[in-house]
Amino acid sequence: MPESQLFNLVRQSETYNISIINGRIIDPANNIDKVMDLHIQEGKILTLGEAPEDFSAQKTIDAAGRVVCPGLVDMRVRLREPGHETKGTIASETRAAAAGGVTALCCPPDTDPIIDNAAMVKLIRLKAATEGVTKVYTLSALTQQLQGEKLSEMRELKDAGCVGTTNALHPVKSTLVMRRALEYAASHDITVFIHAFDPWLSNGCAHEGVVSTRLGLAGIPDSAETIAIARDLQLIELIGARAHFCQLSSAGSIQLIRQAQESGLPVSADVTAHHLHLTEMDIGFFDSNCHVIPPLRTQRDLDALRQGVSSGILSCIVSDHQPHDSDAKLAPFAETEPGISSIETLLPLALKLTDSHNMTLSEIISRLTIQPAQILNIPEGTLGIGKDADVCIFNPESYWRVEKDKFLSKGKNTPFHGWELKGQVEFTIKAGELVYSRQ
Repeated sequence: MPESQLFNLVRQSETYNISIINGRIIDPANNIDKVMDLHIQEGKILTLGEAPEDFSAQKTIDAAGRVVCPGLVDMRVRLREPGHETKGTIASETRAAAAGGVTALCCPPDTDPIIDNAAMVKLIRLKAATEGVTKVYTLSALTQQLQGEKLSEMRELKDAGCVGTTNALHPVKSTLVMRRALEYAASHDITVFIHAFDPWLSNGCAHEGVVSTRLGLAGIPDSAETIAIARDLQLIELIGARAHFCQLSSAGSIQLIRQAQESGLPVSADVTAHHLHLTEMDIGFFDSNCHVIPPLRTQRDLDALRQGVSSGILSCIVSDHQPHDSDAKLAPFAETEPGISSIETLLPLALKLTDSHNMTLSEIISRLTIQPAQILNIPEGTLGIGKDADVCIFNPESYWRVEKDKFLSKGKNTPFHGWELKGQVEFTIKAGELVYSRQ
């Protein structure tokens, strides 16, 4: 099919002229935190405040007592399609994203087949346009087949629509290959997303410490992360490439990134929501839902990660959504597949930092909207006039109990089952289309 026809197959959206009234609008991108109305016309933000005289709303949402913010931007979501449709599909996981208030998400390249050619990018864009309910962006493979040996055609993949490049959880063992990859990316203004871990120190399934020793599990020391970060920071300083470090998990990593930022290196970093609330102690008696990579670490590390979010060293909070079928978590702990079905709990887990670390709602929303959008260099995360009407409406005071069987995601693998969380999404609007309503 010619590319000119490829994206004419977009799923027909049902858009309305919408007025959202009486809500507390929080838009960190434009420094707005005020109770006012918002009006949407033809899928775009028409105005904030008074509606134009000639505007007529076909649908009105009374958001009194609710927060109205830009749709969330999740930088790391595994949709499982193509390749592992029994775990999740673009249709199922974008519906789950909408239920979590997410209107734009970014998919790593470790699909099956791997996103290392333009045809795969086009396939995912087509399926997202015809079957998905949120915007789907992709990262390209840094090396061919993620094998860490030959560089991918990053420029071609960027032209096809990829917003960055990464080797995901596949290490680039050769320092020379990593240097060449950073040089190639820098020459084409491409951000490199780095999952930093030393492969020779990472042959485990839990944090190396008292819990892993007591349970007889192979441990992964925090130095597996800090050693890899230190290497890549040296290369970034040498080359000047722009890089984003993904899923930091240790206090030592925060210190390295802070020093790099203070010295002027073009680096940023993120953390998963679950690493802000769980530690190695939550593994308990081999709870496989707590099997994640990087592993859950100590209370000291958790406190450092929270401080990193509060101070801005960690500019984004991500879900690292990884839906699994039930069998994937039924083997002995070390043999289970790592990952959490987490996109539907991203917002309330992030909101808990307003209680535990004295962050404002605006600061939290910034780390879920405009800051990830800026790192991905995509036009999302804002309620600016004329922008796509991507809106999340949530009740910040509503308590709800996490029940995994009610997840819209195919994956029910969550360690937060039974937790009572505060902050519940009530409406999600993508480009003027109501894609989720709790009512």
